[in-house]
Amino acid sequence: MERLGQNIRSMNERYIRQTMIPEIGEAGQEKLKNAKVLIVGIGGLGSPISLYLTAAGVGQIGLIDDDIVSKSNLQSKVECACRRLSALNSSTRFETYPNRFTPDNANRLVSAYDIIVDGCDNAATRYLIDDVCSRFKKPYVYGSISEFRGQVSVFNYRGGSRYSDLYPRPEVIPPARPGGVIGTIPGIIGCMEAAEVIKIITGYGEVLSGKLFLLDTQTLQHEIIEI
Repeated sequence: MERLGQNIRSMNERYIRQTMIPEIGEAGQEKLKNAKVLIVGIGGLGSPISLYLTAAGVGQIGLIDDDIVSKSNLQSKVECACRRLSALNSSTRFETYPNRFTPDNANRLVSAYDIIVDGCDNAATRYLIDDVCSRFKKPYVYGSISEFRGQVSVFNYRGGSRYSDLYPRPEVIPPARPGGVIGTIPGIIGCMEAAEVIKIITGYGEVLSGKLFLLDTQTLQHEIIEI
């Protein structure tokens, strides 16, 4: 009983700055603890998304990515990410999937989580996320980056707009071609995606459903457009 009491006090201290916010409070923290979030892609976007959702106290996070760390380190990105995130918050449970997100596993994965977050870098995967989230009525938190620019939206939230409404599916989806990006952009957009996830879970604020946030860091100009 004494150890249980210590654990509870430790958890309360970990999130005290968060639970002090009236819009979150203890009730919101409990919702975060009970939430299950899948992050598709653990690269530039997925890293800050997973970091801040872990720090916020999301109870279960799924990490899917088939990439390895480097040619000299053949460990998968999800395994390395899991170790680092577990060290940050041992109360979060992690499920790792060292695979590509494909039609063969998409239904099983999406059905097991409450919210799906986009950390990927290609249109084909985004259309697949869009289709499966619509099928299972799961919110899809979207982010995209290129050079100095980024964008964020939330699709399929309470029957709202879809990714394919914003970008109608072409007859042929062009292959992914990695482009340049300034290193700060994944951090900014990833943090914004994490913020949208927390809003959806706890119920505070206005979710970016039916809207697209656009940011250009060259000028710090930004706007929100209706989809």
